[in-house]
Amino acid sequence: VRISQEFTVSLPLIGSVDVKNKTARQAQELIRQLYDRDYLVNPQVSLFVVEYAKRYVNVLGAVGSPGQIVFPPEEGLNLIDAITKAGGFARVANKKDVTLKRTNADGTTDTKKINVADILNGKTDETWPLQPNDVISVPEIFL
Repeated sequence: VRISQEFTVSLPLIGSVDVKNKTARQAQELIRQLYDRDYLVNPQVSLFVVEYAKRYVNVLGAVGSPGQIVFPPEEGLNLIDAITKAGGFARVANKKDVTLKRTNADGTTDTKKINVADILNGKTDETWPLQPNDVISVPEIFL
């Protein structure tokens, strides 16, 4: 059974089940409890993930291969990892003026200017964890 865009699954006898913000194990236990409550005696429920929904960030500008970068399933991705997956900085990249644009749930947009050179040189511990649909823009340096 596929999980809908609303994070629900529709199952025989128990109907629609909300699995939002649940791990696979938590969803499995919830479904088992729902069947056990009214329909089956000691139900055995097995739940496994066949395919994860693809999550992306976009890396644009002065990198080796600009474009969409896929988040690894069930893992996070930070700014340096995304730039590395996009082929790293181009020779003309301005590492001191990288832009991270994020659209919030309410539709507003946050834009941050990040000095990635400081991160690479160990001057800051900030890793800048990314969220799906973030846009990273690496400008060229002007001489």
